[in-house]
Amino acid sequence: MELSTWLAFFAASWAISISPGPGAIASMSAGLNHGFKYGYVTVFGLVLGIWTQLLIVGVGLGALIAASATAFTVVKWLGVAYLVWLGIAHWRAPARPMVALADSGEQVSQRSLILKAWMINIINPKGTVFLLAVVPQFINLAQPLLPQYLIIGATLAFTDMVVMAGYTALAAKVLGALKEPTHIRAMNRTFGGLFVLAGSLLALFKRSA
Repeated sequence: MELSTWLAFFAASWAISISPGPGAIASMSAGLNHGFKYGYVTVFGLVLGIWTQLLIVGVGLGALIAASATAFTVVKWLGVAYLVWLGIAHWRAPARPMVALADSGEQVSQRSLILKAWMINIINPKGTVFLLAVVPQFINLAQPLLPQYLIIGATLAFTDMVVMAGYTALAAKVLGALKEPTHIRAMNRTFGGLFVLAGSLLALFKRSA
């Protein structure tokens, strides 16, 4: 990949990462509930989701999903259902002081955080269609494809890890102030509503003609 091509993709990947979406909501929710150090593992799940989406695009399954109305609809509604389920779970979460989680046995495992974040990114046909629209613009078919996809994957991972660190840290700053049950309940319902909104927006998303 030419340096000029990579620089253009590097700039595009910052825009991709910064744009608000389910990944940003998940990062802020993890930072708010678990603090930065523990909650940041969510980002690794998001990156794994990006790499999975890129693999789907790279082997041609992304084009199949985008072209097949049935496959696209199934994946889309799985994504909608998962995001809405996350929203309901956050909405109904108990209003316990989050700062006490580190000393209790009720803290969710880091593996669960990673898996949830991976699911958020993988069950999202919008991401597949987006990568299908963006990635080919930076691929040189006259050169070996694998090194180019590895560069693209590493670039997307780097920008997402930096941006989501900011989202996680921003939410973690609020953590110490949330001690009253009413505040905690309000934040849980805020993130629950955001996940439901993200699911609703995904439900409205359609394949490009």
